[in-house]
Amino acid sequence: MRYFIEFAYNGKNYCGWQYQPHSPSVQETLNKAISTLLRQEIDITGAGRTDTGVHAKQMYGHFDFEEEFTIDSLVHKLNSFLPKDIVIYRILPVEEDAHARFDATSRTYEYHITTYKDAFDFDGSWYNAKPLDVAKMNEAAKILFDYTDFKCFSKTNTDVKTYNCDVREAFWVQNGTKLIFTVTADRFLRNMVRAIVGTLVNVGLGKVSLDDFRTIIESRDRGNAGFSVPAHGLYLTKVIYPYL
Repeated sequence: MRYFIEFAYNGKNYCGWQYQPHSPSVQETLNKAISTLLRQEIDITGAGRTDTGVHAKQMYGHFDFEEEFTIDSLVHKLNSFLPKDIVIYRILPVEEDAHARFDATSRTYEYHITTYKDAFDFDGSWYNAKPLDVAKMNEAAKILFDYTDFKCFSKTNTDVKTYNCDVREAFWVQNGTKLIFTVTADRFLRNMVRAIVGTLVNVGLGKVSLDDFRTIIESRDRGNAGFSVPAHGLYLTKVIYPYL
C-alpha cells in the first residue's frame, strides 16, 4: 500500500531534505521516526530537495507499507516522536503508482526579506536595510514569463537533463517592513530561486537594468546572474498534485 505524507519543517538545523552521510537531514530524521514506530525500514521519497537551511511550510513524500495501521494514531505518535522543528499534517492512502516527486504539477516558493532588524525573526527572513525599488523588481519578475531556459540561475555542475522550467507566477508584495517574493513553476533548478531573488535585488538596488536582466537570462551563464540570497529566508510553501 502506498501512502502520501504531508509535513512541514524549519530547515535551520538540517542539511536540507535529502539524506547526506555526515550531516542531519529531514529525510533521515523522518525515516528513522516512522521506521521506529512502524517497526519496519521505511524510506520516504520526497516531492523534491531543499538546500541546507531552507524551510518547507508544505512538503509531501510517499512511502510503502503493507501492514495495517491507524492513520490518525500514527500522525499523533510521529508528532510526539519527532523534534519540534518537523511537524506532520496528514497521511493518506493513494494509488500504488502515485509518486510524490514525479506527479507534482507545480511548486511554489516564497522568499522573505525584512527591512527592519528583528531579534525574533532573524532565522526566518533575510535582513536587508538597503532601499529597494519594489516596482522595478516586479517589472523584472514579469520578464521571467518570457523565457523557459533558466540555466543562468542554476547551480553549476548539476546533473539535470534540461534547464527548462515553466514559471507561472512571480511577484513581490511589500507589507510594511516585510517583503515577500512568490514564484511558482512546474519545476525548479538547484539554487534557482535564491539566484533569481539575488538578481532581482540587484535590480531593486539599481545595479541591474531591465534590459540587463534579459541579457543575463539569455546568456545562460550563472556567472552573469546575481548573488544567491541566504537560505534561511526561503520557504517551499505549496506542492500541487492533480489528485489531491
